[in-house]
Amino acid sequence: MARVVMQAVVSVDGYIARPDDSVGPLFEWYGNGDTELTAAASGWTFHVSRASAAHVQPFWDAVDVTVIGRHLFDTTNGWDGKPGAGSHLVVVTHRPLPPQWPADHPDAPFHTADSVEAGIALAAELAGDGLVCVTAGDVGGQAFAAGLVDEIAMDIAPVVLGEGVRFFGGHVGTVLLHDPDRVVRGDRVLHVHYTVKR
Repeated sequence: MARVVMQAVVSVDGYIARPDDSVGPLFEWYGNGDTELTAAASGWTFHVSRASAAHVQPFWDAVDVTVIGRHLFDTTNGWDGKPGAGSHLVVVTHRPLPPQWPADHPDAPFHTADSVEAGIALAAELAGDGLVCVTAGDVGGQAFAAGLVDEIAMDIAPVVLGEGVRFFGGHVGTVLLHDPDRVVRGDRVLHVHYTVKR
């Protein structure tokens, strides 16, 4: 059975982007070290601290399927058909992808689903016993509120944004987590991992 982890880089006050979707200083730690970090599916390469690379690389390598929302797909143009992590990407959307997109990216391992529940179910089917990563924000918050998230992974940047896109989207209510089972101090980032209490 697949595990579902909700993940993003997040500010100390809980935002994953500014109101205009820019990330400001949240991603500065991706370029402040001397150890290479590679997203194999996309070929993206970053240089982070040794501690961050030792924590993030195995996580990225373990992801089988990533689930994102339509807004992130549109903002990134679907990363030009190359998921950041995993061999498949599921886009939760009520609208078809742009008509030219599949033709421009015929080998893109992208799938669509018309609800968060359907998206997580499809991702779990594709992942088998592997790892599904749902991006934080609106879609992640909906999955979390529906009880579909098993783990929370936060890369906490030392910045207060004050406003923007919330890590947990529109989720309200109390959900208990276990104590963090991983806390890794990188350079200008703190990596924290929690399991959701059931």
